[in-house]
Amino acid sequence: MKLLKKFCKQKKEEYQPSQESPKSLMSKEEVIRLINSVPFWWHKIEVGYGLLTPGHQGGIENKTATYETLLRIEMPENLNNKRVLDIGAWDGYFSFEAEKRGASEVLAIDSHYRLEKDSDKSGFEVAKKILASNVKYQIMDVYDISNKNIGYYDVVLFLGVLYHLKHPLLALEKIAEVTKELMILETFYVNDDNKKAVGYFYEKDELNKDSTNWWGFNKKCIEALLRTAGFNKIKKISERGDRIVYHCFK
Repeated sequence: MKLLKKFCKQKKEEYQPSQESPKSLMSKEEVIRLINSVPFWWHKIEVGYGLLTPGHQGGIENKTATYETLLRIEMPENLNNKRVLDIGAWDGYFSFEAEKRGASEVLAIDSHYRLEKDSDKSGFEVAKKILASNVKYQIMDVYDISNKNIGYYDVVLFLGVLYHLKHPLLALEKIAEVTKELMILETFYVNDDNKKAVGYFYEKDELNKDSTNWWGFNKKCIEALLRTAGFNKIKKISERGDRIVYHCFK
């Protein structure tokens, strides 16, 4: 874990957005115009010419917050010929990253509540246009996921979503149904000393003054939920503050 923290710190310090033009060959002026047309960005996405979308993740001034999350989750470098599902994709940073790493098909999904709360899916569509991406986007609730609806995926990204759900175990069971190999979970957690599996329910906006935050689980509870949902092998990848990452295998 210490080596991972050192690696992430080093990579963060080395990080510089690409100065190359985007795959679309769009001009810098047009890229800036399109970025500014989006009312709210969450992710900080590289769009060429050294530019990043002005995402609010980690604070508007923190230029590396989304990139730091990418380092922490340890997404496989080689996704050649893999189908990837990104749940709660928002602007699509991790969807586009999976595509860059060779995924043959990427489906990004998000739910109505998030779209209604902040904006429409214009951030995703703008980034997709600039990057000339083939990632597909679908408005879908996590509870509607099934192999009948969307098929099976080799790799599933489930980042920053679990604690927003009223029915987290049901969601994990739905995700396990469509996962062929690996599910990457990144979530808020409660770092307590309790030796039992414990979940804390937030009725209103007790967690970060956000009424869409419903649950906080300790590590034992998260791991118990994952096993119960159908993931046979669980590997803790990283912890930072109140965030934790697991790689979960079928």
